[in-house]
Amino acid sequence: MYNEQVLIVEDEPAIREMVVMTLEMAGFDSLQATDVSEAHQQVVDHRPALILLDWMLPGDKSGIDFCRMLKSDELLAEIPVIMLTAKSEEDSKVHGLDAGADDYMTKPFSTRELISRIKAVLRRSNALSADKTIEIGKLSLDPKSQRVMASGQIIDVGPTEYRLLAFFMSHPERAYTRTQLLDQVWGGNVYIEDRTIDVHIKRLRKLLRPHDCDKLIQTVRGTGYRFSSVVEAK
Repeated sequence: MYNEQVLIVEDEPAIREMVVMTLEMAGFDSLQATDVSEAHQQVVDHRPALILLDWMLPGDKSGIDFCRMLKSDELLAEIPVIMLTAKSEEDSKVHGLDAGADDYMTKPFSTRELISRIKAVLRRSNALSADKTIEIGKLSLDPKSQRVMASGQIIDVGPTEYRLLAFFMSHPERAYTRTQLLDQVWGGNVYIEDRTIDVHIKRLRKLLRPHDCDKLIQTVRGTGYRFSSVVEAK
C-alpha cells in the first residue's frame, strides 16, 4: 500500500471515475478536480504526491498552463506531473515535457500502464528530492529549493534542464547513452526521439556557459554524454 494522494485533473467523468478506481485498487488515495481553479485549490489544501493532468480542460487555462504555473512556483514545483492527452504527435509530447511534465500518457491508456508510470515517476521524484546539496566544482544544486548556483550566483534553469542536470550531478563520471538518459530523466515509457536529449543538452550547456561550467557536460563519441569535472587532454 502506497498511501499517497494523487490528484486527478480531468473533466470527463467516465475517465475520472475509471482512474479513481484504478488508483484505489493500487493503494493510492485520490483527489479530484475538473478545471485549473479546482486543481489549484486541491494542490494548496492537500499538496498531493503526484498530479495526473489532462491537457484539455474547460475554462481559459489548459493543463499545460497549469503545469507551467506549478513549475514556476518554488513551493509547488517539486510535485511531479503526468500529462494525460489525446494528442500523440511527438511535438505535442515535447511541448508537454518542456512545460515541466514528468511523463506523458496518450489516451486511451491501460490502467496497468498508468499505475506502472505513477510508481516510476514517484521513484524518480523521491530520488531527486533528497535534502543534500550536490556540489561539483563551482556548480551546486540544492534539491530542497531546486536552485542551481555557480560560484554563489543563481542560474535560471527550466524544469526539464533541472531534472537532467540533477541526474547528471547525482551520477557523475559515468557515460550514458541517449536512451538511458531518456529512461532515467523522462521515464522509459515516454516515446520521444533520442535527438530530444541533444536539444536539452544544448540548452543546458548554453545556460552553464557564462559560468564556465558547460564543459562539465561532455560528449562521449559512440555512446552519449557524461558529466565530469575531469578535463581530458585532446
